[in-house]
Amino acid sequence: MTRQLLFVQGAGEGTHDGWDERLVASLAGHLGSGYAIRYPRMPAEDDPNVMRWAAVLREEIDALGAGAVLVGHSIGATILVHFLADEPPAHPPAGIFLVAMPYIGDGGWPSDEIVPKADLGLRLSPPTAVYLYHGDADDIVPGAHAHLNARAIPQARLKVLPGRDHQLNDDLSEVAADILGLGAGEPV
Repeated sequence: MTRQLLFVQGAGEGTHDGWDERLVASLAGHLGSGYAIRYPRMPAEDDPNVMRWAAVLREEIDALGAGAVLVGHSIGATILVHFLADEPPAHPPAGIFLVAMPYIGDGGWPSDEIVPKADLGLRLSPPTAVYLYHGDADDIVPGAHAHLNARAIPQARLKVLPGRDHQLNDDLSEVAADILGLGAGEPV
């Protein structure tokens, strides 16, 4: 049986084809043929609009079956998790994997479009597993954001990866291992 995975890109000009496609390729290589990865191009990637991205997320998530895996990178991860908190999917995902996610709120980045949620973790569909990954050499999203996100989503498992940059050096092997662990029903 092939499991479905949705990868939500980060923002910035050329991110879909020039940057995050390497993350998708890393995931695909580590996960193997048991996963079908959906990687939609988000509208106006150089100037993300939460409403426009949410429309794409709604369509993509509605097309997924039960037990799908959701992965978001950078601001795509932030938009994804806030979307899921506001609009819980009909079929809860097996896992939510958030890579280099900016924190929105006190101590993090401001946003005119995303309202910080003190109960963010409580608003995510239980018993969905949530993972946070952050490179300690990330020069785009400060490392403090990882800990703020972990506090906002207390059920999340935080993994700070030494020597890894904002793209986790184009290596999502830890993410893939955790996804495969979910598929096997093993604790990770």
